Amino acid sequence: MNAQIPAKRLILIVDDDKLLAEFLSEVLRHAGYDAMQAHSADEALQLISEREPDLAMLDIHMPGMSGLELAKQLNRNTSVPFMFLSGRGDSDAAKQAAAYGAVGFVVKPVDEQHLMPAFEASLARADEIRQLRRTELNLNAALAAGRETSLAVGLLMCKFQTDRNTAFEVLRDHARSSRRKINEIADQLLAAEEMLNSLHVAFNARLKK
Repeated sequence: MNAQIPAKRLILIVDDDKLLAEFLSEVLRHAGYDAMQAHSADEALQLISEREPDLAMLDIHMPGMSGLELAKQLNRNTSVPFMFLSGRGDSDAAKQAAAYGAVGFVVKPVDEQHLMPAFEASLARADEIRQLRRTELNLNAALAAGRETSLAVGLLMCKFQTDRNTAFEVLRDHARSSRRKINEIADQLLAAEEMLNSLHVAFNARLKK
């Protein structure tokens, strides 16, 4: 059986200078990446809606929506990391890039010798950020599931006058027998209890009339 060939990393180049965009694409393809081009921010957003790249390289100054405005859109609506193509290489340019959330920037005019180290450092930083986000999401999901399970165990302890271990084992065994996750059972149990409490209030209100 042939081993599956891993997909190449996809890089989006956004620059209204078509010759520069083509040059950057060729350099990246030669280095083993897939590259696609957009010559305006609107075209870039359309491409991203079809497939999100691993990294976007944004020219800061473009007609219409600038690279800075496009960066705001990417931050607001996508998880696409980006770096800037800048005509300036001073500290103010670096601070501006960082303020907009860029993982790096390359100074124009661009040559291959300076492009690849900056690009690979930016891609590595983008991967770190993506992993941190994934870890945070997993952690938040685990914490939420843990809270639901703890609340459900406490509810069972109260309802059946039992200890925590027994309540947890009963909840876990029920989840296993129904082939569902324990937090799903816990969530269902808490929702049922909430509904019973609401009905209890409604019955009391009716009896007082």
